[in-house]
Amino acid sequence: MIDNLDKCILNALSENARQSYAEIAKENGVSPATIHVRVEKLRKAGVITGTRLTIDPKKLGYDITCFIGITLRQAGDYPSTLKKLEALPEVTEAYYTTGQYSVLIKVLVRNIEDLQKLLIERLQVIDEIQSTETLISLQTPIQRSIRA
Repeated sequence: MIDNLDKCILNALSENARQSYAEIAKENGVSPATIHVRVEKLRKAGVITGTRLTIDPKKLGYDITCFIGITLRQAGDYPSTLKKLEALPEVTEAYYTTGQYSVLIKVLVRNIEDLQKLLIERLQVIDEIQSTETLISLQTPIQRSIRA
């Protein structure tokens, strides 16, 4: 069971995972040891699954973010397609979806030429893929983690 203190800890760490337990404890009127025990409890319960470093892709030269809707030839093609998508380093996220597409992926590329190469030479040649539709992101006005 997650209580209000757990929610405060989760929210504080999702905003800044490097924030010290002492800072979180001070903000919530408890001891740093209490925060440590709660964080370990949340890890063991699988609520906290890890910590991540956030990198600005544009600073590394990845100027284009796209979402590509993929229609599979058959529903049973999903497992083999997923393995092939995992092998593409440009694919940063993949979702198995309902609706128009079987799979929705997020890709990061340096430029339009790299996107074209990815689509023609590496994605659309996957036998299990019937068709794709590419949406180019113009900006990311909202980007956040879920609040506890």
